[in-house]
Amino acid sequence: MPRTTYPRDRFDDVPASRDRVGAHRAENPHMRGWIVFLWAAIATIVLIAVGIFGTLVVSGRIVLFPTPTASAAPTPTITPVVDTSYTVLVINATGVDGQATAVKDVLVQAKWSADSVLASDAGSTFPTTTVYYPLPEDAPAAAGVAKLIGGAKIAQSDKYQPAGDPEAQQLAIVLGTDRVAPSPTATK
Repeated sequence: MPRTTYPRDRFDDVPASRDRVGAHRAENPHMRGWIVFLWAAIATIVLIAVGIFGTLVVSGRIVLFPTPTASAAPTPTITPVVDTSYTVLVINATGVDGQATAVKDVLVQAKWSADSVLASDAGSTFPTTTVYYPLPEDAPAAAGVAKLIGGAKIAQSDKYQPAGDPEAQQLAIVLGTDRVAPSPTATK
């Protein structure tokens, strides 16, 4: 190859005392294209996973720190007992006349005396038939009455106890609207 000479320029006048002349760059490392692609793919997958997880946490579908819930104590089983020593107050809260008398007849047929079963009407309706008992030890007798009248909820309350007689043993049956079948004309 023939040697070419170039015209003289300002770079030819560099002092001889300088050690370095021109631009010195480090060698460019040869990165393989598949390594770059692999790192980009891993970063993409990680970012998508973090985004999905963050969205689920923010929307409440994943709960990071659930609050502990107290386990419910087992409900004691009450064995129904028919005890005719109790007086029974039957209150008709169905809105249909004659329901309290019908339940009174059922109790009298179960050996209650007619004098110990009192029937009356309520001023308003009540949704669920419930037998109320005053003390925890009265629960079996209330369950017995509930079973005898064809099923009812039982609850402890002294709301229906006779005034002035703290020793009285009285159960109260509040007949709810669940005891009355809907009339055929109401369903049309």
